[in-house]
Amino acid sequence: MTQILDGKALAGKIREELKQEVQQLSKSGVTPSLTVILVGEDPASQVYVRNKERAATEVGIHSNVIRLSEETTQEELLEYVNILNHDVSVHGILVQLPLPKHIDTDAVLEAIVPEKDVDGFHPVNLGKLLQKDESIVPCTPQGIMEFFKEYNIDLIGKEMVIIGQSTIVGRPMALLGLNHGATVTVCHSRTKNLEQVAKRADILISAVGKAGLITKDFVKEGAVVIDVGINCNEAGKLCGDVDFEEVAPLTSAITPVPGGVGPMTIAMLLAQTVKNAKSKKE
Repeated sequence: MTQILDGKALAGKIREELKQEVQQLSKSGVTPSLTVILVGEDPASQVYVRNKERAATEVGIHSNVIRLSEETTQEELLEYVNILNHDVSVHGILVQLPLPKHIDTDAVLEAIVPEKDVDGFHPVNLGKLLQKDESIVPCTPQGIMEFFKEYNIDLIGKEMVIIGQSTIVGRPMALLGLNHGATVTVCHSRTKNLEQVAKRADILISAVGKAGLITKDFVKEGAVVIDVGINCNEAGKLCGDVDFEEVAPLTSAITPVPGGVGPMTIAMLLAQTVKNAKSKKE
């Protein structure tokens, strides 16, 4: 029987727990605060930022969005980051990606002080993860780890295959898998015999952004399948990388799209902001 890994329900449970933590912090005079910087008019980014803002407010986190025009220079953006770095009332800084082409994304992400980098993309935080320090981890991989914890999916000795090697999902996910005892393979556009490699997986994670890429030919019976992809199919309907209807019957557990990994990513962002606020209090 296939288990549906319900990200919407799990994220709701985590938000309720965070709400209690925020109330306790507030009693001691600390209100967790998250500032998001949005540059330009990218429609998807606008939606993501609104969702983050709404979720933060719901749990009692002070949410601030700085909306900047497409023409904002790199120097101007870095100045905003610098001000937030020095503002002791701000516990989390997030620069919404993608940035306009004239801005060096790496330079901006590196400008955020590592302890306020709630996205977990700063080289210092990624380097710490390499050393098994999981104090700040990119939100999507961290959300996937929460699925494993909630649904008692043991990674020790399991073969984990990750399709996609981005620094946002694939690479940090590989490190988390290694840290927790899995044998990890990372696949990419030059991987040969992708179907055969994927079919070895006890845990298959797809994060490439290609609708319907993962069919039943990629999945061995009883595998756990995590779908990180966010795409629109030909009918304009939101879907993942996995052909859910075809693949789900083969699996022991699978995440849906929507309602799987997406809500967990935002929940982890909030959790990191609250964690940062607690560490400042201590």
